[in-house]
Amino acid sequence: MAILVTGGAGYIGTHTCIELQNAGYEIIVVDSFANSKQEALTRVEEITGKKIKFYNVDLLDREALEKVFSENRIESVIHFAGLKAVGESVSIPLHYYHNNITGTLILAEVMQKFGVYKMVFSSSATVYGMPKQVPISEDFHLHATNPYGRTKLMIEEILGDLYVSNKDWSIALLRYFNPIGAHESGRIGEDPNGIPNNLMPFITQVAVGKLNELKVFGSDYTTVDGTGVRDYIHVVDLAKGHLKALEKVNNSNGVEAYNLGTGKGYSVLEMVHAFEEASGKKVPYSLVDRRPGDIAECFADPTKAKAELGWEAEKGLEEMCKDSWKWQSSNPEGYGK
Repeated sequence: MAILVTGGAGYIGTHTCIELQNAGYEIIVVDSFANSKQEALTRVEEITGKKIKFYNVDLLDREALEKVFSENRIESVIHFAGLKAVGESVSIPLHYYHNNITGTLILAEVMQKFGVYKMVFSSSATVYGMPKQVPISEDFHLHATNPYGRTKLMIEEILGDLYVSNKDWSIALLRYFNPIGAHESGRIGEDPNGIPNNLMPFITQVAVGKLNELKVFGSDYTTVDGTGVRDYIHVVDLAKGHLKALEKVNNSNGVEAYNLGTGKGYSVLEMVHAFEEASGKKVPYSLVDRRPGDIAECFADPTKAKAELGWEAEKGLEEMCKDSWKWQSSNPEGYGK
């Protein structure tokens, strides 16, 4: 029996594929390379020494997806596939709603058709919108503030309705905070298209000389140094959280949400200084106005994941920064060259 990994060529997907293969799982990857590259999967095979059964399939292509299910004995699904840039989602909301929600509907319908009822879903802390306090626990009010976050929230609600309709379903909703870092080999890591949306790849691209300076949005928040505070988690810790969630869904029924974060917040400038120390590289930056919708602080209460999944983040900030720099300095053009 195999685990189907949708979007398995992406940043978190590739790291999870490594952990799955190292744990002895048979995996099948489907990916359309909308925001990922085939080279990433080649490197996963190189790291693990195991081949990956791969299908170049878009979840919107029902016929192609049914072929994947008919040709394989699939036990459960880890669902990463989706568009993920907040800013872009504001510019082209219909594209995001159609791709992320319709793709998930088709996936769930095909799973149901083939009697596969176990799923780990890649959600996001964006479902909490602008929380009134921190740390954030899973029972907080849900209110996404952009189309990307709303697609995650709508999918969570759809998956909840699925379980109400059929108690065979077992689904874990994993709400990620801010994944950074890379595999310790330096062979795979985050390779965003165009200008990075996230802090760490922006820092590393400045350090490697690809970008001139980091723009720090907002320096007048009520935080330790005026810059925004977020919960950064090593991508390998995050990947291991998926294995724990997979064990849970394979041995139970129901729908449960889990925060995957460290429970600690670091400001933008703390991240810059930690990176400079870990890499020995200077990161020039300028302080600019806040972005609309940004909040001062956002970090997780990860108690539930520890209690129910037996998972907690292990890697610290220094390791996150060192691994990010090893990836970027070894691959200044990402997977491109």
